[in-house]
Amino acid sequence: MKRKTTAKPTASKCSLLRQVCNFIPPHLVPKLARETGVEKQWRDFSPWSHVVSLLYAPITHSLGLNDVCAALWLHSGPLSALRGATPPPKNPLSHANRTRDPQLAEQLFWAVLDHLPTVQPAFGGNRRPKFAFRFKRLIHVVDATTIQLMARSLNWVNHRRRKAAAQCHVRLNLQSFLPRCAIVDTAAEQDNVRASELCANVQAGEIVIFDKVYVDFAHLADLSLRGVFWGTRAKDNVQCRVVRKLQDGTCGNIVRADLIARTGPAAQP
Repeated sequence: MKRKTTAKPTASKCSLLRQVCNFIPPHLVPKLARETGVEKQWRDFSPWSHVVSLLYAPITHSLGLNDVCAALWLHSGPLSALRGATPPPKNPLSHANRTRDPQLAEQLFWAVLDHLPTVQPAFGGNRRPKFAFRFKRLIHVVDATTIQLMARSLNWVNHRRRKAAAQCHVRLNLQSFLPRCAIVDTAAEQDNVRASELCANVQAGEIVIFDKVYVDFAHLADLSLRGVFWGTRAKDNVQCRVVRKLQDGTCGNIVRADLIARTGPAAQP
């Protein structure tokens, strides 16, 4: 009697980093390095190796340059198979992060984002969450997250006495779950300062949803004049009075609809 054996899954030789790098066209990084002037700044640490190092850091949740450099040197063999990428020493990686034009990374992100639908037609398609199917208009969601940083190394992002942080503002396309605008700034700045920049290219007829920290009445008025629909919450300290009630009682999912006017010092022209 023969014993039935189950086939073991074949071990994949592609790591997560390799899979991410395969989505980047081979010619793209050298092309952007020439356009941004980064090509003239490197000797031993190429722009492609720099990009691979920057991709490795968030994938492995590295805490600093020592983690990135030590791990990449440990895997220098498999790393060389990624189009000849080389592991960086700590000082060259730190110098590259400080001096090379960040426009290369920004342009690389948008170029890859435009390239992915050509190789994966389902990427970024019409995938809406269940509650968004009732809307025929494009919906944007605006929110921010705080990125903790090391205060001793980055004194320009001092957030509190012994803490450093940066604020990342993102406008997300709720139909494709892909970012359409991202701004990174100091965490000490109020969120509503960046509201107009985040919604600069939102088209008429589209919907923007954001939290009350982004409430800026001048910005809301600008959105209304542009024909953009928006939804948010009122701040707890907002001073206003009801001018007219637009409905009596609950109407469907609308609990209350009022026409209000601002009061207090903020309402003065």
